[in-house]
Amino acid sequence: MKSTINNTVEFVKEKLEGAEAGHDWFHIERVWKLARKIAETEDCDQDVVELSALLHDIADPKFHNGDETIAPKISREFLEQQNIPNETIEKVLFVINNISFKNRDQAPQNPPIELKIVQDADRIDAIGAIGVARVFNFGGFKNNPIYNPEIQPNLNMSKDQYKKSNGTTINHFYEKLLLLKDLMNTEEGKKLAVERHDYMLNFLDQFYKEWNVD
Repeated sequence: MKSTINNTVEFVKEKLEGAEAGHDWFHIERVWKLARKIAETEDCDQDVVELSALLHDIADPKFHNGDETIAPKISREFLEQQNIPNETIEKVLFVINNISFKNRDQAPQNPPIELKIVQDADRIDAIGAIGVARVFNFGGFKNNPIYNPEIQPNLNMSKDQYKKSNGTTINHFYEKLLLLKDLMNTEEGKKLAVERHDYMLNFLDQFYKEWNVD
């Protein structure tokens, strides 16, 4: 399986060349490392965890007009070429199809541990100092306002509204990032999230002081 993992790394690097910096190879690499770290504390299928972490953003719907079918299709074709057993492929695709924050209201009952691990890893990379850097990079990519005191966070968005949202970057902290700590699945994920969550709170305190010229 090591050769397959190496092949997957090279495949993902090639596919994501030139991707938006918050969803590029380095994001994948961090999630992969985090997933392996969390997996050490759980009884899980290591191969499914690693393949899912590596392929989870191979075609992020945000950059494909919201199409959620592209990533599973690309992933299946690649894994079949690697002669991965169909049972493993289906487990990897299940993770890819259910990992997203925007799909949390349709989350499966009793999700497999592999999904819990990779989801935690992906969410941890969305918070803390890395999360702050990524959210402002993506806001700039979309040319969203940094902050507007007159625009309040929308905490009750539907999946469709969330996908089309062009709110402020600061509001995204309240609409997603600050919610992630309490959505962690694993004990290791919960531990890793605490420090990063606190960092974001401190960042926001400092941001408002500077915005208001206190």
